[in-house]
Amino acid sequence: MEHQKTINKEFTLEGKGLHTGKPVKVFFYPARENAGIKFIRSDLEGTPALRPADLASFESDRRTIASFGKARFETLEHVLAALWGAEIDNIRIELNFSEPPALDGSAKPFLEALEKAGIDEQKAERQFIEIKEPLWVEEKNSFLGVFPADAFKISYILEYPGYFTGRQFYSEVLTPDVFRKNIASARTIWLVPSGPGSLEQKAKFAKVLGYGRGADSENVLIIAKDGIINEPRFPDEFAKHKVLDLIGDLYLLGKPVKGRVIAIRSGHKLNLELVRLLRASLRAPRSGAKQSQKTRSQ
Repeated sequence: MEHQKTINKEFTLEGKGLHTGKPVKVFFYPARENAGIKFIRSDLEGTPALRPADLASFESDRRTIASFGKARFETLEHVLAALWGAEIDNIRIELNFSEPPALDGSAKPFLEALEKAGIDEQKAERQFIEIKEPLWVEEKNSFLGVFPADAFKISYILEYPGYFTGRQFYSEVLTPDVFRKNIASARTIWLVPSGPGSLEQKAKFAKVLGYGRGADSENVLIIAKDGIINEPRFPDEFAKHKVLDLIGDLYLLGKPVKGRVIAIRSGHKLNLELVRLLRASLRAPRSGAKQSQKTRSQ
């Protein structure tokens, strides 16, 4: 039997948000058994709190966004992926702005900080979401599905037509050790738009639109039509970061998944659609697969 976990002691991280560019501090605190993962906006009146596992819906805009009343929480996926990698079930996370710091653009700094704080095994039994019936969503040339399996495995195909990346494929049974070694340090991707203008001009325009205001060549892997602008950490870093995002988005469920995930050119939008379907299937006894088949054609 596996047991729930939290951290041994509190800690703080600070930096600038990846998309907002705003300076932010995030505080991590231990939490009791069965408390789950809770995000809190300490800068807002009443310090509104959000438990992702309780929310019915999210939105995506090149990152995962959750709102509760007037409180907005965005770009949660890297923190959530690190929590999955550290097997943290219960934790309280306070932010003094809407977005955690980007740090190096991956989940690695969060994971290292969690492990440095120490992992405290609790008495309560850990709970999993075991996939009983297939569920999937698709849109145009993208597909994301989860199928019954004894372990958590992701098989991801990435392809950006017209870009230097070509086709990348990553497939592996994911454990905390595999995540730590192969996935956690994969950084956010920025595909440089085609058309006239220098890289700097295009980056400035993206920031005007509200994207990547905290991005730089250290925390973002920059991909142009004819090549990679900065040095990748892995030959398949593009695909691995997509797997990282998918792990984080699935952990919005509040419990780790046991199932085989197959993803083809999927991103946050399909990730969140699958999270919605999984929640619906858990509420509707033995009807999840039929519901998913109807949803995928809408």
